[in-house]
Amino acid sequence: MRNNTFIVSLSILMVGYLPFSCKNRELNYIDYYNKVYTIDSIHRIHKDTLATIKQYKKLFRQYPPIQNERIREFEAYIKMADKYHKSFGGMKSLNKLIAQAGPYWRPESDFFKLYKKHGIDSVQVEQKYQEWKRGLNQVLLDSFSIAFKRDQYNRHIKETVEMNDKKNAELLLWTLKNYGYPSKQKIGLTGNHGVFMPMIDILNHMAYTPYYEFLKTELLKYVKSGECTPRDYIDMVDKYQYMNNGITMYGIFIRYDESNLNAADSSRIDKNRAAIGFPRMKTSMKIAKVFFDKLKKQQKH
Repeated sequence: MRNNTFIVSLSILMVGYLPFSCKNRELNYIDYYNKVYTIDSIHRIHKDTLATIKQYKKLFRQYPPIQNERIREFEAYIKMADKYHKSFGGMKSLNKLIAQAGPYWRPESDFFKLYKKHGIDSVQVEQKYQEWKRGLNQVLLDSFSIAFKRDQYNRHIKETVEMNDKKNAELLLWTLKNYGYPSKQKIGLTGNHGVFMPMIDILNHMAYTPYYEFLKTELLKYVKSGECTPRDYIDMVDKYQYMNNGITMYGIFIRYDESNLNAADSSRIDKNRAAIGFPRMKTSMKIAKVFFDKLKKQQKH
């Protein structure tokens, strides 16, 4: 009976957990991101797992979770809660987690062990992942598979770059008008024929187009709704600043003549980052170190 519940409920939950729903439009995910970084930082310092579980549980009651690629907060919460025999939402949360992990699908052995412990074998987990993939927007997936191939084609030829960036900008504008933001829950990260589709690449190149100012304003709505990641957004903004000899806003692209940041510069950048839901520079480096150290360990096994 438990397995049947698992099989039936994922597709229903995929509709309910999406952050940009009528129910959740008033939520501002910039606040969510900042709270996640705070919880993660406190946990790394104090190692108080029970307190971390309580903090995440409180957060996820307010916000449908979004899986940060480098922190994976919802997965971390479920694993910690399960280890300490604390309630984490049972089958409902396990269903949500598959959809959350879907774009980054590289499950480790402990991921499958978690589901096995709750009566779900690895075959069923993989089936649910495939079900999630089938639920992606095929129209957008097809369109952006082409767009990402086009995005990387002959970028050293100015005329080709301008033409392809214009086409991709027009596709993005059309998508925003007709489907909303092409988030990972709409198109995933892997397109047709294995094309890698991180939106950060497309947005970075939007800084070259006449549509930049419109996109800067429009995409901020989707950062707040939880569909466009702060990292993707600030990459576009900082790239524009860099290209136009402006000062760096977020410390992503820094000109040579401003490379020696002073305390005031760092404070300004950290303030700008917090305002968009991205971690302070020092915090960001710590998160990156933990993430890449973990990747190295995985590659050794």
